[in-house]
Amino acid sequence: MDFFKIVEERHSMRAFASKAVEEEKLNRILEIVNRAPSAGNLQGYEIFVVRQAEQKQALVEAAYDQQFIAEAPVVLIFCANPSRSAVRYRERGESLYSVQDATIACTYAMLAATALGLSSVWVGAFDEQAVRQAVDIPADLVPVAMLPIGYAGKSPRRTSRRPLQDIVHER
Repeated sequence: MDFFKIVEERHSMRAFASKAVEEEKLNRILEIVNRAPSAGNLQGYEIFVVRQAEQKQALVEAAYDQQFIAEAPVVLIFCANPSRSAVRYRERGESLYSVQDATIACTYAMLAATALGLSSVWVGAFDEQAVRQAVDIPADLVPVAMLPIGYAGKSPRRTSRRPLQDIVHER
């Protein structure tokens, strides 16, 4: 699929079909994530793959009852690894670059999923500590985003976007 078409086809999906995500597709998504740019090429993030129903239900609760998380066959949790980025960039790497690395990685996963005919939705509203407990994430990692992935359970609706002149400021 053409990159521009992938971007146009990507929609936030909050309803997933019961069909499993093929292992080859999940592996391909993770391989693409591994190619994502990162500060100093340090890859200051970690990814947790969640498939177990009990853990997904715990994530639903951690995410303030967003039920669609449990519907998705797989949920990727992107965590910043502050100490990895701090090695080279000290406090800025710890507080910012590792978070940026995790968000870039999540974005690559969203686009890769779309290219493979899958749907996803970025989940950022959650209790960090509850997410850590749900999947046993070490305390030194910071959950930044969850990405439920699966086959669309309904047709996506087109959402409006701000006009470019509202967001682009030339100086």
